[in-house]
This record gives sequence, structure tokens and C-alpha cells, in this order.
Amino acid sequence: MERMWKGVSFILGSLLVGTLLSGVLLSLPSGLQSNVLAQRDINPQNLQTANDLSTAFRQVANSMRPSVVSINSMQKARVVRGGTRGIPDGILEGLPPEIRDQLFGNGFGDSGSAQPQKSGVGSGVIIRADGYILTNNHVVEGADALEVELSDRRRIEATIVGTDPQTDLAVIKIDAPNLEPAPLGDSDAMQVGDWVLAMGSPFGLDQTVTAGIISAKNRVQGIVGQGEGFEDFLQTDAAINPGNSGGPLVNLRGEVIGINTAIASRSGGYNGIGFTIPTSLAGPIVDSLIESGSVRRGFLGAKLGPIDEQRMQQLGLPNMEGAYIDQVLEGQPAHLGGLQPGDVVVEVNGREIRDLLQLRNIVALTPPNGTLKFKVIRNAEPVMLTIVLGERTNAALARFNPAGELWGADLEPLTEETAQQLGMRSTTGLLVTNVTEDSVAAASGLDAGDVILRANGQPIGSIDQLKQMIAQAEQAGRPLQLVVKRGNSRGLVTIQ
Repeated sequence: MERMWKGVSFILGSLLVGTLLSGVLLSLPSGLQSNVLAQRDINPQNLQTANDLSTAFRQVANSMRPSVVSINSMQKARVVRGGTRGIPDGILEGLPPEIRDQLFGNGFGDSGSAQPQKSGVGSGVIIRADGYILTNNHVVEGADALEVELSDRRRIEATIVGTDPQTDLAVIKIDAPNLEPAPLGDSDAMQVGDWVLAMGSPFGLDQTVTAGIISAKNRVQGIVGQGEGFEDFLQTDAAINPGNSGGPLVNLRGEVIGINTAIASRSGGYNGIGFTIPTSLAGPIVDSLIESGSVRRGFLGAKLGPIDEQRMQQLGLPNMEGAYIDQVLEGQPAHLGGLQPGDVVVEVNGREIRDLLQLRNIVALTPPNGTLKFKVIRNAEPVMLTIVLGERTNAALARFNPAGELWGADLEPLTEETAQQLGMRSTTGLLVTNVTEDSVAAASGLDAGDVILRANGQPIGSIDQLKQMIAQAEQAGRPLQLVVKRGNSRGLVTIQ
């Protein structure tokens, strides 16, 4: 806690200035003083309105306080040892992951070094009386231990029930009596300009309450899931700072309508722009995490495009709302349900479709084998379709990738010339020529210049073969382990 205080600046100068100004006012001549006081007369009706709002804030804060928690996440000190040179691939892959990591670290010859213990503070909100707490995935990610502090100062060890990096949500659980869950409200009913309160532990200052309004809706910032996640943020000017992550955004009825997640800031602190995951997105994720510990998502099998002004005019559409069907994969749910390239999706289950991102979220929040009723515009005429969704998996998504791109990395087969330049005797393998920043490949540790030699123990000679290995790993429910050559070293890269 002491470490966190060092980054906080407390401005006290205004208190001194206020005291001096008060002294000046008291020393004014009586006539002038009466004029000043007369100018300060306040309309009682306006004062009552302000008092009513203050009362509403106070009642909501008091009712929510027992449901808001601080979450302390801790990571143990680790010693990383590198170097796998000379270890045969079969032996390396055969070691249990925990033994391999302990002995060889990242597998690319890095020297051993001690990593200090890490800790962090976030926020959460109790959503069920039996101890389930909703927070952000990034609050608990990588934690070896979690401790929850309640409003009554009880400290209780917590366990992770499930996480969903694609929405940055997580559910943890504590075992304790007399817990007060917060009700979840309807974030879709919130309008721009509505008052809200943000609650949490900014800079470790637990039970902090700030007020603001809904500044905007349906914000997509590309900050979740390494840019490949599902976003539909509420934007608010209620003060959100480091430590607020995972805490609730609350309406004036005392209902949670969002989970505070991120800020836009040039300074690292509050600049009046905060982003909150709405309950309309969080609700189905929470239910799935509590039920099974994971999230299974629907898959449409269609590539979506935006409705821009040119496309709107070409298709004779009244506005730029909707999602354009750019490509349909043969044999996949969209194709089987009758969607065609050139269709414009304008409604799903009676709900108007604003843009392709909204449709993408609706599909992703629908479980596999779920049914959606589409209204599309085809040749200027409305067409109704019923589509049964498949399951979104890496294997399914790989069908959309260009021949030489996977996980945000550009791959190409080795040629004899390239193999010679890399000091290799064989052309078996795939050369990584580029890795997109914040992609799955980058997060997993792949770098440009790496050569993928094997996948789950099998030599890789083509991109199609690697895609087959991805499908097999998906069916087996296990990650894909790649043996990668980097310079003169070999190591393992795991793709989840």
C-alpha cells in the first residue's frame, strides 16, 4: 500500500486559499457585506432540486457500499532459467509444462534471473449472496493468490471461477456469510446524459465514490482481447483511475449497469474519459462463467463489412445502418441458413442492427446451436431467415484467414535459399515474416524471423498442414505447442 501512495499527489493549497478569502470577506464593511450576501440568495426551488440529487447520490452510495470490494492480486517471486540448446525436441515437449518452465524459462537461451513478487489492487462487485464477485480479467490475470477486502474490513481469500479475456471479464468467489449482492440493471435503458456513480478502489483508496454522466454509448476502442475482443463500452466522465478496474458503474436506482474497465488518458490518470463494460454484454458472460467456468460463442461463418455512404447509395438504402455480408463460407451456418453475399442485415430477433460490430457481438453472445432470426435487405426487398449458429473456435476462424496469415503473423514456406541463409539443412518449417503488434502471435511470443519447425510433435511443412494441426488441437481441447527456431536456439511457443 505504501508503494502506491508515492504516485498520488494530494493538492492542499486550495484549502489555504479558501481560508484567506473567508477572512477577507469577514472584514468587509457592513454595507458592502450585506450587498454581497444579498447576491448569494439562492432560489429555494433550485436548492431543493440540488438537495434531492445529493440525497439520491447518498442513498445509492450507501446501498452499494456493502457490495463493492477491493481485490488484491499477488504473484509469487519466480526464478527464470533459460537455455534449451542441444535438447532434442521430443524430450523437450515430453516434459510437464511446470517442470519445463522451471528448468528452461522461455526456451530461447535467456539467462536465469529472479523476478520480484508482484501485487496489484483492483475492484469488484458482489453479484450473488453465495460469494460470486464480478471483476475484470486483467485484475486477476496471472495471480497466484487473490484476497478480497469487504466494506466491513473482512479479508477473505478468493478463487477464480472463470475468466474471459475476449471481454475482459472474470468471476471470482469467496466463502463468507452475510454478503450483500448488488442488483444488475439494464444498461441498454441508459441514455446519454443520465447520472451515474463509479465505485471502487482508485490508487488503493477503497470505497471511493465519484459521480458523472453517460457521455456516449457503443464505443469500440480495440483494447480488449489484444484487439480481437468484443467491445460495446459505455463512456462516462465519472472519475475512473487505476484501481477502479472491475468496480461497478451504478445508476440512480442503485443498479449496476457496467463494470469500469479503462480510461483514455495522456497522463495515466483521470482525464474525464472512462470506459465501462455494459451489463448487456456482461450478463451472458457471467452466467456462462458461473455455470461452466468458460465461455462458448456462436459462429456465423460470414465475413461482415460496413455500410459506408458509397455502399448505401449503390444498394439504395435509406441510411448507413446495418451490416453488409461480404463473404459466406460454404457449408457454414450463414450459408446453410440462406445468407448470401450482398445481403444487408438490418434486424436480428426483432432488434435493429446498428453496425457490423453490434451483429458480431450478438452472434458471439449467443451459445452454439442457438437460433437467430435475421431480417436482411436483398435486391431492395426484405427477406426473413432463420440461422442456427455453430461454435466459434480457432479452427473455424482459420477458414477466414489468408493462406499465409495465422494469429496475426505472416507465414511462408521455407525455400532452399532462405534455409541456407538461416543455416538450416532442411526446408521443413514455416518462416514468420511479420507479427502484428498486440496479436495472438505477439502475445504468445512469436517474433519475425522465427521458424516454426513442429506443432504438437509433428514436423510442419506447409501452412495447410499447420491449419489441420490447429483443428486437431481444437477437437482435443488442448493448446497448440510449437517448436520454434530463433537464431541458434530452439524453444516452445504455446498458442491457446
